Amino acid sequence: MSLPLDPCTVRVYDLAQPLERATPTSPNHPAFEIALVRRHGDVTRRDGSSGANELMTLGTHTGTHIDALCHIAAAGRLYGGLDAEGLSRGGRFAELGAETIAPIVARGILLDAAGHLGDGGALSAGRAIGVSELEELCRRIDVEVRSGDVPLIRTGWTRHFADPEAFVGRETGVPGVDESGARWLAQRGVRAVGADTIAFEQITRGPSPLLPVHTILIVEHGIHIIEVMNLDELARDAVTEFLLIAAPLAIVGATGAPIRPLAIVHGDAG
Repeated sequence: MSLPLDPCTVRVYDLAQPLERATPTSPNHPAFEIALVRRHGDVTRRDGSSGANELMTLGTHTGTHIDALCHIAAAGRLYGGLDAEGLSRGGRFAELGAETIAPIVARGILLDAAGHLGDGGALSAGRAIGVSELEELCRRIDVEVRSGDVPLIRTGWTRHFADPEAFVGRETGVPGVDESGARWLAQRGVRAVGADTIAFEQITRGPSPLLPVHTILIVEHGIHIIEVMNLDELARDAVTEFLLIAAPLAIVGATGAPIRPLAIVHGDAG
């Protein structure tokens, strides 16, 4: 049996951010913690070998992650009109949990808003990406967003990743897709969407921002959102289309899950 892609002729881009205590996290979600609980030397086997392991805790929306369809409700209803409160009884969601997210194998498209629309390589804080911006970005790379695609929006916000306060942007806002842009994406039947920011959508200044884009995509259209991605290497190499492969952890009844997206391109692509 031959592989569908020759490993010697492809490049693989890791689109996930690393997980460590310094990883920026929304104030609504638990941070990442890890502790080495068994060290080499604590127990040594008869042959002189030893093992080490650790305990970690994190929220399902910590680091690079994907939102399950039970993550957002509107007027008490989840995607498909399901009862949000009723399905959450018992400590986990009975339907639409992270275990129901199918692995993603799709055409990924990089829409480099930072490179084409940004000032100094990044969009300004709180800038909206609407229909006109999305259409302009597609024109720039001569790509049409089609049903089943996964568009990934690069805002350049990764430059703030080492500064959690700046990355979360409570004092400044964060650039992202606005309501018109979300409806434009949904109308094209995308499989999922993603971005390099904390919440995918435009965040304005303030302690408790509204998230209308989440409602449009998740509740109204059943479109998953991937957040806190690393898209800089794709932009650096001018990669605009690629095979996107990503599988979330199958955490039963969870509202989201860590995910490690990979972009695969032929060695001569760019």
